[in-house]
Amino acid sequence: MEEVIKILKEIDIPFAYDHFAEGESPSPPFICYLTPGTDNFAADGIAYLKVNEINIELYTDFKDLSVERKVESVLDKFGIYYDKLETWIDSEKLFEVLYSFEMEA
Repeated sequence: MEEVIKILKEIDIPFAYDHFAEGESPSPPFICYLTPGTDNFAADGIAYLKVNEINIELYTDFKDLSVERKVESVLDKFGIYYDKLETWIDSEKLFEVLYSFEMEA
């Protein structure tokens, strides 16, 4: 998880694990990140290689390609292969760009 924090600090956008405390959410853009699961390699009941799934959720109040490029350039710098999905959250009036990848634990 230390590597993820290092990446997020370099992106230089406010971030929190899973969510910000109520009333403490910054103005967009901001990031929430989480580790929703694992994809470990195991045999004989032993995890030989532990791999965390990582989600970085970028929130903006408008489609902001410059912020997306900033996030992607840092991920590229760290050699991270990621998948990218985008959605509009009508109830929040925010765009969410989800970067998902795996990282050895």
